[in-house]
Amino acid sequence: MPEVPLDFPRAWIEFPDPANDQQILRCDLTWLTSRWNCIYGRGCGGIDAEMPDAGCCSLGAHFADKDDEKRTSKFAEQLTPADWQFHSVAQRKGFVAKDPDGERKTRVVEGACIFLNRPGFAGGEGCALHLLAGRLGKDYQRTKPEVCWQLPVRRQYDWREYTDGTKKLVVSIGEYDRRGWGAGGHDLNWYCSGNTEAHNAPEPVYVTEKATLVSLMGKKAYAELVEHCLARESALEAARRVGKRSGDMSAMRAFAPHPADPE
Repeated sequence: MPEVPLDFPRAWIEFPDPANDQQILRCDLTWLTSRWNCIYGRGCGGIDAEMPDAGCCSLGAHFADKDDEKRTSKFAEQLTPADWQFHSVAQRKGFVAKDPDGERKTRVVEGACIFLNRPGFAGGEGCALHLLAGRLGKDYQRTKPEVCWQLPVRRQYDWREYTDGTKKLVVSIGEYDRRGWGAGGHDLNWYCSGNTEAHNAPEPVYVTEKATLVSLMGKKAYAELVEHCLARESALEAARRVGKRSGDMSAMRAFAPHPADPE
């Protein structure tokens, strides 16, 4: 079974934000210590069966706000026809469109995001903005719309009120699973975060997605998250060794490993 069910035990850790005493970080250690990685171009099935080579770019990207769109535009202006397959379309029509609800997003051209260079394009296959980041020596978190560089890490906010009347903002960092796409997420052709085929990285998510996590939670909070992840991994490995010697792996349940990870 390549994709695991949506609901399974997870291990969460909460700690005060070291950079803001009015915030609490709530982090999904099951996800962040999992071996997921993006396999675009290496077996990704794409969210649309008719556009498997489009990965998760078939629908276009909604902008988080005006600043997100403005920043994306700044880098789009640096793309040339040699870098961007649909440069001429953007010149004629613009790279922004509106969805049925009037929300602004990247334009869809020939079944996928206007920034997606298709297989065989001489300037390189994949997101033109992602490829631009590599050429500029920047993290792609700088050049792409927010939803694109965050996926499949998800940041959510919730206010917590205590019995003394005080409130703190809880910032949750977890897995952007099918539910994160809304009701339509259940109809996606293929999805990576819970797919065993995408859980084959030599290093865990908190390492491979460092730049994303630092952007979402800050350097100080990320440094503390690393300590929690390292402690979990050490304990998990100890439990795994004991289980293999005894033939009883039930102790592993206490650590709630991601079911899509290799055993």
